[in-house]
Amino acid sequence: MIPWQEYDTLLRQKLSPKRYEHSIAVMERAVELAKRYGVDVDKARLAGLLHDIMKNEDKINLLQFIGNSDILLSVAEKNGPPLWHAIGGFLYARDVLKIEDADVLNAIRYHTTGRANMSPLEQVVYLADLTSSDRDYLDVEETRKRSEQSLHIGMLYSINFLICDLVKRGNMLHQDTVDCYNELIAQELNKNGKKTER
Repeated sequence: MIPWQEYDTLLRQKLSPKRYEHSIAVMERAVELAKRYGVDVDKARLAGLLHDIMKNEDKINLLQFIGNSDILLSVAEKNGPPLWHAIGGFLYARDVLKIEDADVLNAIRYHTTGRANMSPLEQVVYLADLTSSDRDYLDVEETRKRSEQSLHIGMLYSINFLICDLVKRGNMLHQDTVDCYNELIAQELNKNGKKTER
């Protein structure tokens, strides 16, 4: 795997100073969480660093970049420009940077929506993005605390918070986010010996 430092110049060119600093903060947080949960630190470092590589791309160019790929956007994605950078980042890492590690690529792609069957690395990057040192949104301290209890606890708390926030703001829910939430809830119910009611 290419050392992450080799991407530093590229990131400084593609990202605003604020977004670059966020990427460094996410990389550092991903390393912390990876060490805590026994996840490959090098992969966490790389995925954390590159997760927002297309964040400052012009929206029209980004949509065209995605349109020229093998990915077909869902209804939620077509109507959710904030989701485009994760898909574009996945494609850029795969097709331009020639990163072949599927786990690293998926950690980049699903860092905004989550999904069912997330790998530990995907969960680490998802939570690192939400709990990096530069984050100051409402409830971030609680999210940080939960993310340090277990990946499951951190994911369950954060996905619940984000879904509530999206609904409150009248935004669409991505199916991957719903699937992630449902899987986490099913695990919680099974752990507690409860059954879902119809």
